Amino acid sequence: MTEPEKNSAPEAAPEDDGTMSLTAHLEELRSRLIKSLLAIVFGSCVAYFFLDEITKYLTLPVGKLYYMKPGEAFFTYLKIDIAAGFLIALPIIFYHAWKFFLPALTRSERAVLGVLVPASVILFFTGLAFSFFLILPVALKFFMGFGQESENLQTLFSFGSYFEFVILFVLPFGFVFELPLVIIVLGKLGILTSEALGKYRRYVFFFSFVVGALVTSPDVITQIAVAIPVILLYEVGYLVVKYILRR
Repeated sequence: MTEPEKNSAPEAAPEDDGTMSLTAHLEELRSRLIKSLLAIVFGSCVAYFFLDEITKYLTLPVGKLYYMKPGEAFFTYLKIDIAAGFLIALPIIFYHAWKFFLPALTRSERAVLGVLVPASVILFFTGLAFSFFLILPVALKFFMGFGQESENLQTLFSFGSYFEFVILFVLPFGFVFELPLVIIVLGKLGILTSEALGKYRRYVFFFSFVVGALVTSPDVITQIAVAIPVILLYEVGYLVVKYILRR
């Protein structure tokens, strides 16, 4: 028998199929969390030099604020700095988040990250802007209206309380605006189908108007203004899954 040639060319490495062991997933999660936290720290260092301008911008809807406790101003400034650092680091955070949650994609399919990351950032900031400029002023006017009719009550916003209210009110809209991307990715992975999305459409519509009623005044126009973007985002995801991904 003739021995195989020793200098034969090595076989090509198989294409990465995205499979990983549980230990490898945990190690990857740890690595990506550390990198994201470092990005937030760096972003917070950058935001520190613009802290006064950021605070002034955040307080535009109410004007002058007060602090009631000795450390309230310091810790509120610290929270604002961290929140701003998070927003600055958002492209890096979304990159690592998508890289971790899409292990099933092959090497050639991972080029989609070049679209997902900028789209995620744009949608997130669009949601923040939508909430801050359109919904937050209406909500503040609505809540402040309860005390203006009483002679014994005066509007006096605490610096810390106001910032916490803004964060809890505005930040969820950023994540809600990621809805079409989440639907598209789940459709791509075969977890969601257009049939399932069509089935639950009525519940999404109902939930959108419930949320609009909870976060705004009883004005029907304002409630619709909150519900319509959520419905449109859902519909975009549905149409992409049905007609482009054909799932």
